[in-house]
Amino acid sequence: MRFLGIDFGTRRWGLAFGDDLGVATPLPALVESEEAARFAGLRVVVRDRRITELVVGYPLNMDGTAGFKAKDSEAFAERLRLEFGLAVHLADERLTSYDAESITPKRKRRGLRAGGTIDSRSATIMLQDFLNEKLHLP
Repeated sequence: MRFLGIDFGTRRWGLAFGDDLGVATPLPALVESEEAARFAGLRVVVRDRRITELVVGYPLNMDGTAGFKAKDSEAFAERLRLEFGLAVHLADERLTSYDAESITPKRKRRGLRAGGTIDSRSATIMLQDFLNEKLHLP
């Protein structure tokens, strides 16, 4: 099993990689301004990493209901299913951006967000939670 976690956004897609060892690691985010370029970059990552399953962050509210951006994530997940023919999972991403930013010094946040580092850290946290649940890790 080779998983690619995606923190989906309108401007940037944070990425993380994980496998059956159960450890998620960040990858460079896709920050191209054109969506077509981000999809081209995603195709390269899926091919080069031999990804077998995709995990898309699903924006849930604190009460567990789907957030207002949930429909965008659902549509993105469906597009990925059609584009790649792989299993696509939606995974709870509550507080991942907050957690990713909390470990980043305030003076560096703006630059790291623009470069996609925060997004990839968010994807890593989300994917790690998914792997822990799927692989029954503590």
